[in-house]
Order: sequence, then C-alpha cells, then structure tokens
Amino acid sequence: MTETAMINIGNMDAYVARPDTPGSYPGVILAHQLFGLTADVRAAADRIARLGYAVVAPNFFHRSERPVVLASTPEGRTRGFALMGTLTRPGVLADVRAAREYLGTGERTAMVGLSMGGHLAYYAATQLDLAVTIALYAGWLTGTDMPVSTPEPTIELTAGIKGRLVYIVGEDDHVVTPEQRAAIDARLTAEGIRHDLIIIPGAAHAFLAEGTPAYQAVPAAQAWQVIADTLAAELTG
Repeated sequence: MTETAMINIGNMDAYVARPDTPGSYPGVILAHQLFGLTADVRAAADRIARLGYAVVAPNFFHRSERPVVLASTPEGRTRGFALMGTLTRPGVLADVRAAREYLGTGERTAMVGLSMGGHLAYYAATQLDLAVTIALYAGWLTGTDMPVSTPEPTIELTAGIKGRLVYIVGEDDHVVTPEQRAAIDARLTAEGIRHDLIIIPGAAHAFLAEGTPAYQAVPAAQAWQVIADTLAAELTG
C-alpha cells in the first residue's frame, strides 16, 4: 500500500509506503537524491515497505518548492543543485524529526539516504538517535561544498553517531573518491562507531536509481541485499 501524506511541519509533503497487512511496523525514513521524490525514489520506498517497514520519504526541498520531481537532465541537475543550496542543518533535523514523529516508531527507526540524501542521513545520525543509518554513495562529507556541510565538514560530527552506520558506494563512483572513502572509514573507526563500509565492484554513482541512465542492475541487487539484511538485523533482529 502506498499513499501521499502531508506532514504537519511547514506543509512538508512526503511519499509514504506501508506493508499491505495492517499492523505495527518499524519505521524507515528515506532521504531522496538531488532530483527530489522521483519515480525511482518512490519505487525504493515501495520496495522497503514490501520488506515489512513503514516508510516515509520527505521532500527535503519543501521550503522552496512543492512538490519536486526533477528529470535526470542537465537542467534538472542545475535546478537540483540550486535547491540543495537552500538546505540547512536545522531544517534537515526538523524534517527528520517530523518524519519520525509521523511514523511513531521511536527507537525502531532507521534512515536510508541516496546520494545527497545519504549526506542528509549521515548528518541526521550524528544528531539523532537512529537505530541504523544506511548512506548510499553520500557525497561532500569531507568538505564544505554544500550548506549542510558547514560550518565544519559533516565528517567532523561523526562522534555523535549512536547507532550503526552502513556506507555503500560503488568502486567507480566519480563523486566519492577512494581518498574520501578511506577518510570516512578511518573516521568511523577512530570514533568507535559500529559501521560497515561496502564498496561494490564496477558500480558508478547512483547505481540504485532504477529507470535512470545511471542504474546498474547487478550492483543494485547487491546493495538491496545489504539494505534488507541490515534493516532486519537492526530493526527486527
């Protein structure tokens, strides 16, 4: 079952997906990539719901534009970067808190983030008590290239992570360099964070975005297995 819901915080719109069978389920907050609540993000929410979780995917751009569904084109990318520039740390935290309150799942809440959304998920994990955070090919963690990564790089906040952190990235990702991957892994290790850094061979950036030119079926299948196993271990195990 899927539905579109309005979460009562600044008229934030969100895509919501739930299992078909009524009941009480752990919650997952899904953070979208640069292009907003596109078909591939909604499909990802549906897929997570079929695993047995209540999912809410907020439109993190809602303070600027509502709804946001951008094409994977140069024009869409330009607009997405402009919208990304409007995000702030207080705004992101307010949205994640609102999503968790909407789910009503408390400690049984995870967050999954895609690309830009992976950065938002990583940041939220440093500030909030999430059971597990899965960041897929999250960029800009080691620098200050976006407002959410300022005034200090988000990686500098790693010590605040309380739950498990799983970072998934493609071996051939042009956004996240090998040096950045190593820095992220080293910082998580140094801070004693329970984590996994998973590098998928032959995968480029945004390989999970089904229906887009970036989609890669084999790496996507590997990542989905990690997502399913991780959520089950941390939310239902």
